[in-house]
Amino acid sequence: MEKTRELAETNVGKLMLKYFIPAFIGVFVNALYNIVDRIFIGQGVGATALSGVSVIFPVMLVMIAFGMLIGIGASVLVSINMGRKDMPKAERVLGNSFVLMLVASLLITLIGFLIKGPMLKMFGATPETMGYANDYLDIILVGVIFQVVGFSLNNVIRSEGNARIAMYSMLISAGTNIVLDPIFIFGLGMGVKGAAYATVISMMVLAVWVLLHFRSNRSVVKIKPQYFKIEPEIIKEILVIGMAPFFMQIANSVVQGLINTKLIQFGGDMAVGAMGIVNSVATLIIMSVVAINMSTQPIIGFNYGAKQNDRVKEALRLAIISSSVISILAFIGVQVFPDSIVRFFNAEDPGLLIIGQMGLRLGLLALPIVGFQVVAGNFFQSIGKAKIATLLTLLRQVIVLIPLLFVLPGFFELNGIWVSMPISDAVSALIVIFFLRREWARLK
Repeated sequence: MEKTRELAETNVGKLMLKYFIPAFIGVFVNALYNIVDRIFIGQGVGATALSGVSVIFPVMLVMIAFGMLIGIGASVLVSINMGRKDMPKAERVLGNSFVLMLVASLLITLIGFLIKGPMLKMFGATPETMGYANDYLDIILVGVIFQVVGFSLNNVIRSEGNARIAMYSMLISAGTNIVLDPIFIFGLGMGVKGAAYATVISMMVLAVWVLLHFRSNRSVVKIKPQYFKIEPEIIKEILVIGMAPFFMQIANSVVQGLINTKLIQFGGDMAVGAMGIVNSVATLIIMSVVAINMSTQPIIGFNYGAKQNDRVKEALRLAIISSSVISILAFIGVQVFPDSIVRFFNAEDPGLLIIGQMGLRLGLLALPIVGFQVVAGNFFQSIGKAKIATLLTLLRQVIVLIPLLFVLPGFFELNGIWVSMPISDAVSALIVIFFLRREWARLK
């Protein structure tokens, strides 16, 4: 089969570049989902509305977490079984994962509506921002099923070697969102609700597109109804492998909620809005590194399953180098142009401008070392070592960061919140290096 031969024999560097370009375009455009919403809301509705929508960010991370739990777990298993030339097993994984997506989506929607009020307060909504946050969340919760199905299955499309089709998926979906946002927000005067409707419709377009792919001749593996019967062993494999990125996003959601409450305490609603800008910028940068992971995951997974360790090591080496270059260049841009970045989201509020500039400069100080950490987590996940990947993720997002968020603001107030993030990155980077060196030696 052409795709499997390509994964096994084509030069690793050329193959990564071939997969990276569509992956980068896809994830970059996908990252614009929430960012475009924030830009239009910040410019068209106001800084307070921007703060209200920023409160929803932890909730969106939970939705993405379940997409990663199922989608990445399934995509890694599909890659490994393709490498082993076990296509029936790969299709059983796909069928079971699809059922899992539907069940998870329904649970998220039901639980989300049940705990909506307390959840928004926990994540930092104030009386001034609660109305905006509630309006946005009501609509987004209805679209959970489209996001989970679309995001998860698009990962599988990429893992079967169809990187270009996965790119088209994100272009079509995000393009829909970008076009609808100004129409709903400005043209129809729907404000925050318009941004939410645009997002849900674009998610729906993505879900339909990926489902049609797996019923077409373009797909390597197929969605077949006979594989919808749940197999506990396959479900367990999917969940175990997908647990690392799942915990990463859940932990990130919890931490973002904690950060929002601390920001309210030491900086007010404008500090939460500034955090929304910091998160938007960080998302664009991290998504660039994630694109590298997406280009290496099918190569690493396939060749690890085929016991071609030299190709695994080469893919990992190139991923670390390229992700570090991206991170360093992004760091320079953030430190030199923070004023321009903040004004892109809101050019009128002087309080948001001051806090946003400081948040960008301090909060993203550790960008140069973040790239290789993200690559390392993906590497352990791609070879099926989910426990190590989970540990490395929790170190950065929970074990180190949360204590810092409780301690440093007591000494440095708002700046203590910002510097907690780079300090956590630096400490966890040292531990990542230890595990990565050990696994590299084993691959020899």
